[in-house]
Amino acid sequence: MPYVLIPLLPLFAFISIGLFGQYFKGRSHLIAVPAVLFSLVFSLVALSEVASGNIIHLPLYTWASSGDLHIELGLYIDQLTVVMLLLVSTVSSLVHIYTIGYMQGDPAYDRFFSNIALFTFSMLMLVMSDNFLQLFVFWEAVGLCSYLLIGHWYERQSARAAATKAFLVNRVGDFGFMLGILLVFVIFGSLAYVPVFDAAPQMANATINLLGSVGGNWEVSAITLICLLLFVGAIGKSAQVPLHVWLPDAMEGPTPISALIHAATMVTAGVFMVARLAPLFNLSPTAMDVVAVVGGLTMVVGATIAFTQTDIKRVVAYSTMSQLGYMIMACGLGGYVEGIYHLLTHGAFKALLFLGCGSVIIALHHEQDMQRMGGLKDKLPVTYWTFVIGSLALAGFPFTSGWFSKDQLLAVAWMSGDLGKVLTVLGLLTAMMTAFYSFRLVFVTFWGESRVDPHHASDIHEPSKTMTYPLVVLAALSLLLGFIGIPEFLQPAIPGAGGNLHHGAAATGIMIVATVLGLIGIASAYFVYVKSPGLPDRLAHQWQSLYQFSLHKWYVDEAYDKTIVNPTFQVADQMWKRVDVAVIDGAVNGIARSVAWGGWMTRLIQSGETQNYALAMTVGAVTILGMYLFF
Repeated sequence: MPYVLIPLLPLFAFISIGLFGQYFKGRSHLIAVPAVLFSLVFSLVALSEVASGNIIHLPLYTWASSGDLHIELGLYIDQLTVVMLLLVSTVSSLVHIYTIGYMQGDPAYDRFFSNIALFTFSMLMLVMSDNFLQLFVFWEAVGLCSYLLIGHWYERQSARAAATKAFLVNRVGDFGFMLGILLVFVIFGSLAYVPVFDAAPQMANATINLLGSVGGNWEVSAITLICLLLFVGAIGKSAQVPLHVWLPDAMEGPTPISALIHAATMVTAGVFMVARLAPLFNLSPTAMDVVAVVGGLTMVVGATIAFTQTDIKRVVAYSTMSQLGYMIMACGLGGYVEGIYHLLTHGAFKALLFLGCGSVIIALHHEQDMQRMGGLKDKLPVTYWTFVIGSLALAGFPFTSGWFSKDQLLAVAWMSGDLGKVLTVLGLLTAMMTAFYSFRLVFVTFWGESRVDPHHASDIHEPSKTMTYPLVVLAALSLLLGFIGIPEFLQPAIPGAGGNLHHGAAATGIMIVATVLGLIGIASAYFVYVKSPGLPDRLAHQWQSLYQFSLHKWYVDEAYDKTIVNPTFQVADQMWKRVDVAVIDGAVNGIARSVAWGGWMTRLIQSGETQNYALAMTVGAVTILGMYLFF
């Protein structure tokens, strides 16, 4: 069964490098890279099988069997799964190759390859899962890999803090996700996808009584509650408002991980999950509206924050957050196919942008501040032109992959109802903002006067070919993916998606408006940062409140610090003083003092001096005699 090898080969690489890494001594890529490339080959074989009309379902073994609970570990490959397999294996292969040059000389080079192989295995198993429990296990596994890889340079305090933050914030979302899965079993009596999806229409009117906050009971739809709880997991994993705060901090990890995990694969797991569970979400208009609104809000928040950031990777990170909002919004409006289509095109051009950032960072000796760059386009020509292609795709420039997917997404959103029209308007405005900040990144980094540290200015050159070749491949994908016909291929895998593909006058109008707004955004960035380079500082001074609001990321982190983090530390401090020190330590120390006092008293009557013993005997005799005479 070659399809089993798709996840097993990266697992083999992880185990081999993990156990014998000390013998590889900087050559672990010889194991990891071929393993992932062969996973890509077998994914292409799976594509051929699925394209011929076959759905691959391979039960492997019974994982758990107790009472009514029967869970098998299995692989399920349909159109949705196979496109995700190709995304994960393709981007992972290119990132593995890129890593050879980027991480060369790193003391933990072999550990890094071991961890990215583990991540690849976990993500492949996540998208191939055929039941909710298997989905949850590998959902947690990719979270663990994210923690390990963000904290790869754990000697840095910032990396440790970022890894911990990502881990804790995702635990909040995953708690809701776990409750949703438990409720699925309670309501349906199964955790396998197919039986649950088959039974879902019969449970559409089932309700659950919840204890109200002011007495009485709330009666809510069981399907709605399940979908909302599951979506909480997607809010955490896919960095949606309000659990988005971990994603920008995750840029403390090495740049290849930013491209693999935090742009193209792991953060898209939430979008994949919502699309995979479309048979449930389609039965709950309330849950769908919540999904759409959260996605629309995230789309706007991410774009407005990206305007003012100066860290090259954080600009791209907030762009990722905004684009994930587009995908989630589309799924909430019933455009699952369009959401996944944008997920795929985004995976190519966003991985390209992150790896392009990595090439700039390496060329500038790990400088990440855009204000210390400039004038690089002639010194880094391959990086520059591929970066421009990625930015054009992100901005929705005509005939790039992003133009096809984003415009189709917005057209479907417009035709989905009143809420869809409101969110489409926000999406169009966000498209203009996206074009602006993406070319702000291009112009500030590559154009204008050089602001590079003079010590490094004469030593700027393209990185090794292992880093530039993946850029070229991703640039080609960013241009060509829109011509492949992905939406038509995806339709059979997603219930209710048949009517999502529209090509009428409304769709054409949305495409024209989105294209014009994107071009306006690019032109505005050129005017502000190339023709009038002093204008940004004047605007920032003139609109100081708005500038600070964006620069401080809507003050969400500060709000969390004030309402959750600091009170938690204060409570912990008081618990330490009043419970740990006063009660627990007091009890332990009190027992020790009692034993010491008892020993001191015992020592007094065991002195070894005859006169003390005679005195004790006399006192005893007098006491006994007194008791006899008086009582």
